[in-house]
Amino acid sequence: MADTIQIGILLFPNVTQLDAMGPAQVLSRVPGAKMHIVWKSRDPVPTDSGFSILPTTTFADCPQLDVVCVPGGIGQVALMNDQETLAFLRKQAAGARYVTSVCTGSLVLAAAGLLKGYKSACHWSVRDELAAFGAIPVAERVVRDRNRLSGGGVTAGIDFGLTLAAELAGEEVARTIQLMMEYDPKPPFDSGSPEKAGPALVAGYKQRTAGMMESRRKANAEAAARLG
Repeated sequence: MADTIQIGILLFPNVTQLDAMGPAQVLSRVPGAKMHIVWKSRDPVPTDSGFSILPTTTFADCPQLDVVCVPGGIGQVALMNDQETLAFLRKQAAGARYVTSVCTGSLVLAAAGLLKGYKSACHWSVRDELAAFGAIPVAERVVRDRNRLSGGGVTAGIDFGLTLAAELAGEEVARTIQLMMEYDPKPPFDSGSPEKAGPALVAGYKQRTAGMMESRRKANAEAAARLG
C-alpha cells in the first residue's frame, strides 16, 4: 500500500478556481494522495468565477504537508501582505518536500520569502515582478528549481500537476492520469501566449485589466519593500 502523501492547496477569496482545481484533479489521482483544501476557516470561499468552494481544513488543523501549492487569481493581491497566510506558508514550506505554485501564486510564495534565488514561472502579465523578491522569472509553462515547482498561467496548472505526479509516483502513473483525464488539448484558437496572440490582442487585454494590474503592482511593491 502506498504511503500517504499529504497534499495541500491553498484556498482564498477570489482565487482562480482552475489554478487550484486543475492540479487538485491531477494530484488526487496519485496513489496514496491525501488532499487538503486549506484556508483560515471552513466557511465557503468565493472564487473569481462566481461560485464558492468548501475548504477541507484550516491553517490551525492542517497537518504537515508533503506538497504545498499556492494558486493565483485576483485574490492574490490581498494575500501579498496577509501575515497570517504568509506565516502559514513559511511554516509548511520548512517541512514540505515540494513548495509549489500556479499562476500568480508564485508571487505569494515570493512575498513569504520562499523564492529568493529560485527560478519560477508565473502568469505572463506579471512574471517580471518576481524579480523584485529575488526570484528568477522564467517564461515556461512548468519550471523546476530544486524543490520549487511552478506552473504558468491558469491552464498550466494541469501540466504542472502531471509533472509533479511523475515526481511523486513515476512517469507511468502520470501518463495514466493524463489518459484518464483525456488531457489531449487541441485549442480552437492559437492565442494562448502573448507571442502567439499578437500585439493588438495583448494591448486590449492590458487595457481591460489596467485597474487590477495597478492594484497588483502596488501590493507587490509593498510586499517586496517589507522583505527588504
